[in-house]
Amino acid sequence: MNSFGLRAVVCPDKFSGTLTAGEAAAAMAAGLMRAGFSDVVQAPLADGGEGSLETIHESLGGSIRSTRVTGPLGSEVLAEWLVIPNGTAVIEMAKASGRALVEGRSDPLGATTRGTGELIAAARASGVRRVIVCVGGSASTDGGLGALEALGWSLRGLDVTVACDVTTTFVAAAREFAPQKGATPAQVQLLTGRLERLSADFLQRTGVDVSKVEGSGAAGGLAGGLCAIGAHLEPGFDVIARIVGLDSAMVGADLVMTGEGRVDASSFAGKVVGGVIDAAFDEGVPN
Repeated sequence: MNSFGLRAVVCPDKFSGTLTAGEAAAAMAAGLMRAGFSDVVQAPLADGGEGSLETIHESLGGSIRSTRVTGPLGSEVLAEWLVIPNGTAVIEMAKASGRALVEGRSDPLGATTRGTGELIAAARASGVRRVIVCVGGSASTDGGLGALEALGWSLRGLDVTVACDVTTTFVAAAREFAPQKGATPAQVQLLTGRLERLSADFLQRTGVDVSKVEGSGAAGGLAGGLCAIGAHLEPGFDVIARIVGLDSAMVGADLVMTGEGRVDASSFAGKVVGGVIDAAFDEGVPN
């Protein structure tokens, strides 16, 4: 194929343990340029899970901030967050409340999302009016209670979007994800009961029934907790594709290329690879 004058868009996810999404996009772009493509747009993507903050920073730039907050087991951690050029803050809950911070000392019953709430509060105090919370890689199954307590059970006018990387509902979060965080079968039962009681408490206290909301179980129910006080829940791929301008980047493209570290059935269920293929199909672009 004579590729002279052709335009391509490369929009991979990270290749876990090997390449960031930005590094993967650069490698793909270099290959396409060697193949003769004259215009290659790099748009690294994420699905709202762990690593999303870095990917958004690679795509859009912005200002990295750092705030000392309560870690998942109660000790202080220094957590990064991002303000992108349009003034929106991007918070990755794993930076404050993630499994990587527990260093083999998991506490499935006691781990908290308080630090994530403190990051949202820090963004609010800085004058930011819109926040995107990326969820994934959490250490806790506290239903977001720690975050809500840190926020005083109010977003105080903040426009908060939770970029969910799963569709799990609130109470199901214990069964589906707590074992990954070190929970025993008995602890899973305890956590399930806790989430059931929290769901009822949220309904009574805020009037929001999170029990059937798709994605409310993300990050051990953090998504549902934030939903209860007014946050919007959206698929993470949709949120990040929108802020990096994927649809506009595809206009006029002759080829779209994506990928991730391992492609399997889950890659086509709300993840980057499947989302890019769907978007390319909608735009009529080969991929």
